[in-house]
Amino acid sequence: MISHAAASTYHATDGAAYEIFLGRWTQRLAEPFLDFIDPPPEGALLDVGCGTGSLARAMAARWPQRHIVGVDVAPPYVAFARSRSHAGNLAFEVANVAQLPFADGTFAGAAAQLVLNFVPDPIAALAEMKRVTAPGSVLAATVWDFRGGLVYQRMFWDTAGAIDPAAGLARDRLFAGALALPDGLPRLFEQAGLARIERASLTIRMDYANFDDYWTPLLGGQGPVGTYAAALAPNVRSQIESQVRAAFLSGAPDGPRSLTATAWAVRGRVG
Repeated sequence: MISHAAASTYHATDGAAYEIFLGRWTQRLAEPFLDFIDPPPEGALLDVGCGTGSLARAMAARWPQRHIVGVDVAPPYVAFARSRSHAGNLAFEVANVAQLPFADGTFAGAAAQLVLNFVPDPIAALAEMKRVTAPGSVLAATVWDFRGGLVYQRMFWDTAGAIDPAAGLARDRLFAGALALPDGLPRLFEQAGLARIERASLTIRMDYANFDDYWTPLLGGQGPVGTYAAALAPNVRSQIESQVRAAFLSGAPDGPRSLTATAWAVRGRVG
């Protein structure tokens, strides 16, 4: 059995801050993720842990004839998603993935983008996703490859960890989570009883205009990075910023940088 002890509650208090911190990149990940999901041709689709709505909006745009629902436990994120949604086939609701407010077999597919490793009980989450999808439906999920494929976070955490031992501990908890490892999601899907399980890795580019475009969103208070940064004493934050800046610049003038970001992706079928 997979241990999910590393899972923790995601600090989610500000939709606009999340959008600039990560939402702009989940928009990029959504398109290759939808290509991978390949749901049945008809029926409603569910975006679980929708955040500020990137995946649900991509679903609604790709399949305008289908009903799309995005759910998230964080009201500030759902409110922001609603403010950005103008599609008639798209709705957002506040809901806990472990207690979805839908009848059995409501959806033809359900997907969770970058959320299951922050859910306290991902097996229960997948069980609920299975319950609300019809037989033959597809379930899919992605999580960041924190350890080997997420440059923007490795640059921050490895640099901060050399200055502040607490950063090293935070990094280790995040990077050692079972679902962030190559076999984590496939094993989770096996435990949940899904069939025809397939996996892939999906890579996008994170294009930053300059160091400030990289650094400032990290201080917005969202997720593990934001929680850690918000608690720092000003002098420690200043030291970390100086060294992260040096890593970002890498001996060249400040300006655009393009960093790779890879996510593990898995899909399976409901029996």
